[in-house]
Amino acid sequence: MKKRRLWFIMSAAVAFTTLISLNSCRKDPLNDMTDEESRIYITNRDSTANFSSYATFSIVDSVAVASNGTEAKRALTDYDKQLIAAVKSAMQARGYTLVDKAAKPQLAVNLTRIDDTYSSSYYDAGYWSGWGGYYDPFYWGYPGYGYYFPSYYTVYYKERAVSIDLVDLKNAQADKQLNAIWNAMFRGSGVWDSNNITNMVTAAFAQSAYLKK
Repeated sequence: MKKRRLWFIMSAAVAFTTLISLNSCRKDPLNDMTDEESRIYITNRDSTANFSSYATFSIVDSVAVASNGTEAKRALTDYDKQLIAAVKSAMQARGYTLVDKAAKPQLAVNLTRIDDTYSSSYYDAGYWSGWGGYYDPFYWGYPGYGYYFPSYYTVYYKERAVSIDLVDLKNAQADKQLNAIWNAMFRGSGVWDSNNITNMVTAAFAQSAYLKK
């Protein structure tokens, strides 16, 4: 009887030691995430838009940088050049034809890097209102126009992010309103790392199958 009890105690001790060892090696789901695992891709669309009805697009020649609610500045770093090229390629792969902005494109692509590391910002239908002018109505030849995106969601963030806005120029409204019909936002670690641009753009377009000519 004593031998059985001793064997049981020893077996339990071995099992407990093994469990502790496994737990010590197990990945913490929050603290041990890779940069890729931490990234979130948010895409939204105007459900009334017929994306196949648009044929041409043009894209900005620089990227707006909005920081902590201040007026956005424009930049063209190596990162920005790669971002522009990746989004341009993704749009063309979906069947849209790239044209110069002077050729009256039907769609406009705006790009923004958001550096709001020090304060939380409310992201909703008018998120751009905190960063005056970065949606560039003048750039696209629509001075005095506002910029609207349907309010489908609210996101809170406190980090760097990247935003892509697809604006409908084909149906610019008489009341001086431009409608954004699709938006993508990248959030999380490494979103301003050039090595991640292709994967991020690919991920955003992959979850937007409706976005095609």
